Amino acid sequence: MLTHHVALLGYPVAHSLSPRMQNAAFATRGLDWRYDAFDVDDVVAAVGALLTLGFAGTNVTIPHKQAVVAACDEAEGDAVNTLVFRDGRVIGHNTDKEILAGIHARRACVIGAGGVAAALAPALPEDTRTFTRSGAWPPDATGCDLVVNATPVRDEVLVELDAGQTVVDLAYGDEETALVAAARAAGCAVVDGREALVRQGAASFRLWTGLEPPVDVMRAAVALGLAP
Repeated sequence: MLTHHVALLGYPVAHSLSPRMQNAAFATRGLDWRYDAFDVDDVVAAVGALLTLGFAGTNVTIPHKQAVVAACDEAEGDAVNTLVFRDGRVIGHNTDKEILAGIHARRACVIGAGGVAAALAPALPEDTRTFTRSGAWPPDATGCDLVVNATPVRDEVLVELDAGQTVVDLAYGDEETALVAAARAAGCAVVDGREALVRQGAASFRLWTGLEPPVDVMRAAVALGLAP
C-alpha cells in the first residue's frame, strides 16, 4: 500500500512532465510516494475528493490556480499552485514565485494575466507592465530587463527582445519554444519552461516531504521526457 499519494489538477494535463519529474524525485529519496495527473473541471470538488481519499497534497495548474483558493483553509495570495493537506486542513502555497528566484529586475513585461501571472506577481518588480489580447496589446518590452511569457503560446514570438534582458517562458513542449529560441539568438538570459517546471516543482517537493529535493534528478527527468 502506498504511504502517500499526491496529484496534479488542471485541464488539460496529459502533456505534463510533473508526474515523471516528481516520481523520479520520490524514488531517489527512497520515498513510497506516487504522483498522478488528473483532468478536472471543478477543482474545489476535486480537492475535496483527494482529501477524502487520503492524499498528502496536490499541485494545481492552468486554469485553476485562482479558483482553487476557495478550497483552502489558508492560502498564500490570490493564486496558488501547491496544496498541502494536513490534519484535515488545506494549506495553499505559491511555489511559482520560486521561478523568479535570483532574478533582480527593475522593470518587467508580463504577457498574460491569468493564474500563472497572478502567482508570479509577488516576485515581480513594482514597475511591471502586463499585456493581454483583451487589454493592452501588442506587448512592449522597451526598457524592461525582465520579460515573462505567462501564456501557453509556444510557436509565436509575441514581443521584440533586446540583448541583456532576462526572458522567462513558462510554456514548454517537445521542442524549444519560439520565444526561447528568439531570446537565445538575441543574447538574452533565459529561463525556459523546463527549468521553470523544475524550480516550482522542487519547492513543492520540499513542502510535501520536508526533504531537500534532488534537483539534478528532476532536471534529468524533465529532459528525458522531452527527448525525441
